[in-house]
Amino acid sequence: MTNNDTAEEQSFRERYAQELQKKKKQPGTGGHSQGDEMAEERREVSHQQGKTPGRRGEQIKQEEIDKEIVRRESKTVE
Repeated sequence: MTNNDTAEEQSFRERYAQELQKKKKQPGTGGHSQGDEMAEERREVSHQQGKTPGRRGEQIKQEEIDKEIVRRESKTVE
């Protein structure tokens, strides 16, 4: 959530944000998030971040996932 992105990072951030908007949220039964594409994306990014800590791409992905979740939550409140 920084404004100090390079042009390449900003471009990556915008493309990734567009991809996240296409992901569906489909809660499973019993309150579990089975089938929730956003939750699956976060798990995959967190896993990759654990394997290669400090990579800027994974940091940007985590930030954009957070933004998309907030955007969706605020949209459902309205």
